[in-house]
Amino acid sequence: MAGSRTLTSADWGGFEDNMQGGAGAAVIDMENMDDTSGSSFEDMGEIHQRMKEDEVEVEGEADGVPEEGEEDGAFLGMKGLKGQLGRQVADEMWQAGKRQASKAFNLYANIDILRPYFDVEPVQVRNRLLESMIPVRMINFPQKVAGELYGPLMLVFTMVAILLHGMKSSGTVIVEGTLMGTAIGTCFGYWLGISSLIYFIAYLCNAQITMLQTLSLLGYGLFGHCVVLLITYNIHFHSLFYIFWLCIGGLSTLRMVAVLLSRTVGKTQRLVLCGSIAALHMLFLLYLHFAYHKVVEGILDTLDGQNVAPPFQRVARDLSVGTNSVANTTVHILSVQSR
Repeated sequence: MAGSRTLTSADWGGFEDNMQGGAGAAVIDMENMDDTSGSSFEDMGEIHQRMKEDEVEVEGEADGVPEEGEEDGAFLGMKGLKGQLGRQVADEMWQAGKRQASKAFNLYANIDILRPYFDVEPVQVRNRLLESMIPVRMINFPQKVAGELYGPLMLVFTMVAILLHGMKSSGTVIVEGTLMGTAIGTCFGYWLGISSLIYFIAYLCNAQITMLQTLSLLGYGLFGHCVVLLITYNIHFHSLFYIFWLCIGGLSTLRMVAVLLSRTVGKTQRLVLCGSIAALHMLFLLYLHFAYHKVVEGILDTLDGQNVAPPFQRVARDLSVGTNSVANTTVHILSVQSR
């Protein structure tokens, strides 16, 4: 310890010089470290900020621009979704159409719907047949029209049978059911067609009548035609036909005219409507008596000419001529050889 206390200043001076040099070096190092550390923190902050910006841009690009596989998957997904929706819509439309078709089929196949139009007693049909020949007098208020189709339908079938009877009694040959088809087409065509025409004219003339009432009125009006045709087809006198045509046919026509007069307002409308039904109804009876047979016979002749082929005919040959010529030739040859 005494040795250490007795150190000279020279010895301490060397130590001080070293400390000063070391201190200076330490100061310089600290300054360098301060400068370096400051710049390093700033650079690291900038680098960190740039890295964050780069990551944000990469994520934005990844979200905005998908890869090719992802695009195909998204496209197939949308396509599959649209196809599924299309199948569902088509299935719903099919089911709806099927339900509507089944309802319509059940509606028209149900016999109860037609029952009110054919639910009538035979006594009522008889009374309406007799009333169809009696014209009404009062036309100031609408006359009642039966809203049923049983009587008119039976009268149409009766007229078909009468026409067939008239054609058979006249000797007309039935060819492939043409006669019956023509009779049914004529009677039903007149009933339905003229009823539709009269209903259209009544609608234009503002007459208070429905299509069902028009069918019933015209159908019962055929009762007079059936009576006239049934008599005149069995008793062939033209004078008798004209008498029945004016009396019986005229009465049934007047009955229809009176009913339509009671349901129409206005002189012009009444004239147009009643004149149309009177002319058509009376002319139809004339057609059935005079022209119907000729028309049907013309149709049958036309069908016969088209369907029936002419029979194959053989022409008989005169064999004696050939035999005589052969014999003469043989005799001539024999005579030449003998010479």
